[in-house]
Amino acid sequence: MFELNVPNVLTLLRILLVPVLVAALVQEGGGLDGVAAAVFAFASFTDALDGWIARRQKSITTFGKLMDPLADKLLVTAALVSLVSLDRVSAWVAMVIIAREFAVTGLRQLAMEHGEVIPASIWGKIKTAFQVAMVMVLILVDGSPLWVDGLVWVTTIITVISGADYFFGFRTLVQARQARRAPS
Repeated sequence: MFELNVPNVLTLLRILLVPVLVAALVQEGGGLDGVAAAVFAFASFTDALDGWIARRQKSITTFGKLMDPLADKLLVTAALVSLVSLDRVSAWVAMVIIAREFAVTGLRQLAMEHGEVIPASIWGKIKTAFQVAMVMVLILVDGSPLWVDGLVWVTTIITVISGADYFFGFRTLVQARQARRAPS
C-alpha cells in the first residue's frame, strides 16, 4: 500500500489521464485536439505541482519516487506514440526521446540501488519544458510549418544533451564511489 497524500494522488491522476489523452488524440474523425491538448497540459502541470507540494510539505514517499518518473514517461511516451500514428512527428524523433527517457530512468534506478542519487539537472528541466511545448504544438498546429520542425529539432537536440549530461553525472558518481573505496 502507499501513502495517500496529495502528491501521490496527483501522480495517480496523471497515470489515469494517459488513456484519456490517447483516446482524444486518436479519436476517429479528429476534432478532439483541443481536449487532448488540455489533458496533456493539465497532466504536465500535475507533474510540476506534485513535486513542488511533496518538497514543500516534506511528504516525499517511496511510492512517489518510483511512480512519479514512471507517470511522466507514460505520459510523454503515449503522446509521442499517438503523434507518430497520426503522422505528426517522425518515428525516429519519438524513439530518440523515448530511449533517452528510459535510459535516464534506468541510470537513476541503478544509482539508487547503490545509495546514490542523480539529481535533476538544469538540462533535464529545460528538456521537460521543451518536450511539453513540442507535444502541445504537435497536437494543436496543423501541418508542419518550418517553425514547428525547428521546435522538434531543438527539442530532440536538447533531449540528447540532457541524456548525455545524466550519463556523465552517473560516470562521475561511479568514479567518486571507486575513489572512496580505493585503499589510501
